[in-house]
Amino acid sequence: MISRVNMTERAAELLSVLCQRHGALLFHQSGGCCDGSAPLCFTQQEFRVGDHDILLGEIGGCPFYISEFLYGYWQNCVLTIDALPGRGGGFSLESAEGMRFVTLSRLLSEEELAVASSQESRSPP
Repeated sequence: MISRVNMTERAAELLSVLCQRHGALLFHQSGGCCDGSAPLCFTQQEFRVGDHDILLGEIGGCPFYISEFLYGYWQNCVLTIDALPGRGGGFSLESAEGMRFVTLSRLLSEEELAVASSQESRSPP
């Protein structure tokens, strides 16, 4: 099984703090003009997932969605969510902590791509 999204230990620690403070969270990677490669973190009550959002996976017990448009570009990648000092994007919850989540990507190997393709044919990401 290929995990299409994962996180660093530093991101996991920050996410744990945010979950304790805010409850059930989710991530959304929209790729809009203002977000760029910044995944946004919201409470599950604050964000409404759209018809064109794809559930890519789960990190730290939180669903991770990506816009269908952006998935078209990153469908052959594994995304790793990290946390760095600095101001977060938009209304993302980590901003108040003086941190920001960032998305790092790497291309799937040919072997991983074959496995991922067979997984997607059984169930969409």
